[in-house]
Amino acid sequence: QLQLVESGGGLVQPGGSLTLSCAVSGLSLDNYAIGWFRQAPGKEREGVSCISSSGTRTEYGDSAKGRFTISRDNLKNTVYLQMNSLKPEDTAVYYCAADQKLFSICVLSTGPYDYWGQGTQVTVSS
Repeated sequence: QLQLVESGGGLVQPGGSLTLSCAVSGLSLDNYAIGWFRQAPGKEREGVSCISSSGTRTEYGDSAKGRFTISRDNLKNTVYLQMNSLKPEDTAVYYCAADQKLFSICVLSTGPYDYWGQGTQVTVSS
């Protein structure tokens, strides 16, 4: 059974940076596409970024383009989300998710992802 644990969230001022980590255990990360999603109070969960199992394909949601960078280290079984120039509207619970079916691509919709972490809170406020 694959387990995902997010960490790295916290309180940061507008314009600041955070790096989220998604540590995977139970199975090798090699065959899984990983997605980062977020959900703010009263809003639907939205796709932030994703990376294919090989790491050669990445996708970013409009809110993340130019500010966030996703990367993976399969040896450490960890996926990272570097977030720069944070804005108050980035405040949300951030989740990572894994899917084995996407092969060489990844997608920003929640549907294909079978495994989810418990989330980590990111609050951007002065």
